[in-house]
Amino acid sequence: MEKRKFGNTGLKTSIMGMGGFHLLEIHLEDAAYLLNRYLDAGGNYIETAESYGDGQSEEKIGRSVPGRREEYILVTKTTSRDKKSYLKSLDGSLKRLRTDHVDLHIIHGIGALIPEKGTRFDDLKRILESGGALEGAEEAREKGKIRFLGVSMHGQPDVLIEAIDRYPFDAVMATINYYDRFNFPRIEEVLVPSALKKEMAIILMKPVADGYLWRSAETAFRYAIDRPVSVVVTGVNNRDMLEQDIKYFNGFRPLSGQEKEDIYRDAPELGDYVCRQCLKCLPCPEGIDIPGLFMIEGCFDRQMDDGKVGNASDYALRERLKFWYGGEDIAREAYDSLDTKAERCSGCGECIPRCPYNIDIIQKLKNIDYKLGNREVF
Repeated sequence: MEKRKFGNTGLKTSIMGMGGFHLLEIHLEDAAYLLNRYLDAGGNYIETAESYGDGQSEEKIGRSVPGRREEYILVTKTTSRDKKSYLKSLDGSLKRLRTDHVDLHIIHGIGALIPEKGTRFDDLKRILESGGALEGAEEAREKGKIRFLGVSMHGQPDVLIEAIDRYPFDAVMATINYYDRFNFPRIEEVLVPSALKKEMAIILMKPVADGYLWRSAETAFRYAIDRPVSVVVTGVNNRDMLEQDIKYFNGFRPLSGQEKEDIYRDAPELGDYVCRQCLKCLPCPEGIDIPGLFMIEGCFDRQMDDGKVGNASDYALRERLKFWYGGEDIAREAYDSLDTKAERCSGCGECIPRCPYNIDIIQKLKNIDYKLGNREVF
């Protein structure tokens, strides 16, 4: 399996990483088979988190591959924000993982734990300040309990961008897939180039958008592997899935520019609703920043609620995933700050023929007005 440079750590990771969340869904013996088969196939990156089943995922990994500890890079995550709880969290993880150190410890989900009456950036402040989790991590590194330190965030990357500007983390983990490319464009446009410039390892999570791209898995994995990242972390919960994923990674062919544009144009999950941020709908006679509004909608519900119900299972999946990253308050704050909102649309239709993706822009603006404009009826 292809190996890639893991930032400036001196490590090399298999391009396929094994995520530990979905090990919660299966019995210990099945988890053991998958983990050992993954290592036998040349994989060397196993990642989990204390919060996955209150340590159950860590426990399964610790029981499944204890005799192969030198064969893989072991990664776990914590949501602790202060030094004391960080060190306690790490010690608990090490005990469950049956090891004396992890290769990478990730401070997870920054910007999600908002202090009372504070902002998402206050969450980062808590981590970096005296007595914060970072202080605990540096102490743990000195004692050999962790080798490297990372940071992660789901969805909207603004706090993550500031985090890697303020501290030289060894790795950064973010949501990257061809669907959320248009919900959170600053991940690929700002965060990734910044991390590359700083020689940080980039860990790609959510290659199939939490399962939303399951019908297009091969395309989704090809897109993910083609990104300038160190490792693509994917969750696996059965043997057939693991074998298929291994084939995707071993059979990877880089995307041409045209192939990437074809995905953006033709992907069924993007369809005629998700804005590709091409800006061709502008200018608007009413002064509406149409792509900007659609990006706020992406932050709100990942542009999944289009007001249409077709296939029942697809609808149920969208309902489950649309608020997965908790961006509702961020989107409302951004929308409320605008001088010109979606309600300003006069329905003139000048934008409609300009859209290469046949999006009904007028209806989409009405949807946004309902979602973010405090309307009572959809």
